[in-house]
Amino acid sequence: MLRLRQIAMVAPDLAPVEEVVGQMLAAEVCYRDPGVGKYGLHNALWALGGTFLEALAPLQENTTAGRYMARRGGATGYMVILDTDDLAPVRDRLAAQGTRIVEDLTVGDAALHATALHLHPRDTGGCLLSIDHHGPDGGMMGSYMWAGSAWQPYANASLAISGAMMTCDDPAATASRWSHILERPAVPHGAGWRVTLDNAALDFMPNNGPAGEGLAAIRVAGLTIPARSCGLDFLPETNQ
Repeated sequence: MLRLRQIAMVAPDLAPVEEVVGQMLAAEVCYRDPGVGKYGLHNALWALGGTFLEALAPLQENTTAGRYMARRGGATGYMVILDTDDLAPVRDRLAAQGTRIVEDLTVGDAALHATALHLHPRDTGGCLLSIDHHGPDGGMMGSYMWAGSAWQPYANASLAISGAMMTCDDPAATASRWSHILERPAVPHGAGWRVTLDNAALDFMPNNGPAGEGLAAIRVAGLTIPARSCGLDFLPETNQ
């Protein structure tokens, strides 16, 4: 099992993003994760079905997220977070490939826990990628450490993140790297390439702008009109 569970975006200030996203998605913030404080950040999280949208903003100078914004020219998509039911083969595959893990994080206890593997961006391209395992309940509406233990009542069940689009200097090469890491095939799709997960699709498109490679858009099943926030396009799901 390999699913898209969370999209993270980063902005200079959190409050304006919260207002826009809350109205756009008709959803309340379901959690604020104190764990991001160690990175010099604060956050807000929204539950869309069993998928999640996160907005981050720096609380101090010289954060990794702040430097990423500086390179991208402002607020932007930041990270794709996947989850799987078994990280052991993922670890073995990454080691065999020489794909570097920049953070190997395990938190929680028997009642709620997660392990996250943050991969080196130079080994992935496209954007930051994390592959996680959450427990003890692996269902889409079950355990999700980054949303705490009581996120379900806040979920907008009519929406779900169904895809992410990255702009790439070389879409074929980047899609091939992600395909190799995720052990899912990359196939031509429109002007770019696509890697399909169990619940979503990842698209790799040509980079035609000055910001360089990055997470440029997400698709949201149930969204009726396109929208934009935090440097990210929110697109209705068209099944194309």
